[in-house]
Amino acid sequence: MAAPVRFPLLSWTTAAPALALVLLVVTWGRHPGVVAVVLVALALAATVLAAVHHAEVVAARVGEPFGSLVLAVAVTVIEVALIVTLMASGGPGASSLARDTVFAAVMITTNGIIGLALLVGALKHGTTLFNAEGSGAELATVVTLCTLSLVLPAFTTSRSGLQYSAPQLAFAALASLVLYGVFVFTQTIRHRDFFLPVTEEGVVEEHAEAPSGRATMTSLVLLLIALIAVVGLAKVESPAIEAGVRAVGFPPSFVGVVIALLVLLPETLAAARAALRDRIQTSLNLGYGSAIASIGLTIPAISLASVWLDGPLLLGLGPVQLILFLLTVVVSMLTVIPGRATRLQGAVHLVLLAAFLFLAAIP
Repeated sequence: MAAPVRFPLLSWTTAAPALALVLLVVTWGRHPGVVAVVLVALALAATVLAAVHHAEVVAARVGEPFGSLVLAVAVTVIEVALIVTLMASGGPGASSLARDTVFAAVMITTNGIIGLALLVGALKHGTTLFNAEGSGAELATVVTLCTLSLVLPAFTTSRSGLQYSAPQLAFAALASLVLYGVFVFTQTIRHRDFFLPVTEEGVVEEHAEAPSGRATMTSLVLLLIALIAVVGLAKVESPAIEAGVRAVGFPPSFVGVVIALLVLLPETLAAARAALRDRIQTSLNLGYGSAIASIGLTIPAISLASVWLDGPLLLGLGPVQLILFLLTVVVSMLTVIPGRATRLQGAVHLVLLAAFLFLAAIP
């Protein structure tokens, strides 16, 4: 009989949200110095990781299909909070911050997470195997969501510039929610077997022991505390983030890349761990699933927030971004269709991510 799964109360995942909340009370409404800014940044990163951990504990308890929603919703709340906080503060780049963050999330997930997982998995296990049907459906959803939300605004004529008119924005937000809902239903209920890990022996379904009710309630409370702390600390840290980007000479749009890197760090680590265990399909689910959640939930939330936020909401991609997105789509299709990949595919995706980061810093 397997030993019961333990979730210790005295751990960094418990301490981080509590300490972050205390730090928020101390720094709120003030102009923190350099030391305080560094402490807030460390607390913010640790609390994001702790929030995702507690979301995973809750998800393990409630099971599917609701369990798969917990982590995505928690991460999306963090992402939207950071975006809205920085947009509300104004400044250069505020009008395009949502676009920059969401597109950075798409590039990081489809090239960074996927590329790292394929490379790590291939280096340890040789050729990596995954379900082309499930991964192809995920990729198609990502491409459709990204096209509706980020590509078309660059070509519509109802509004000047890279923005949607109000009806167009409402349609994109509604379409994003519908696609995300259908994807969740397909992945967790109707065709769940398409998204299970694949090995030479066939499909593998893993069963993990659920945490206790007490551990779940503790994680739920800590998750709420962590989300509150993240929203507040993001407000405290936002001037430092923008100042840091300006200090190194990067364009204001790079702030969105910083946000996406911070939010997607937990998924990146989880995907790499899954790849080391020869569960590449789990890694692909994390990568493409994060991209789908980032667009499918963030765009509707930002669209709603734009009602009371000042200034335009620029969503359309620029020429360089469009080329990188098109290249990512082509490469991703060639990676997914065979249902197997080597370290070469992983390296290609990582080079695409490096190109995106380099051109985001030096456009």
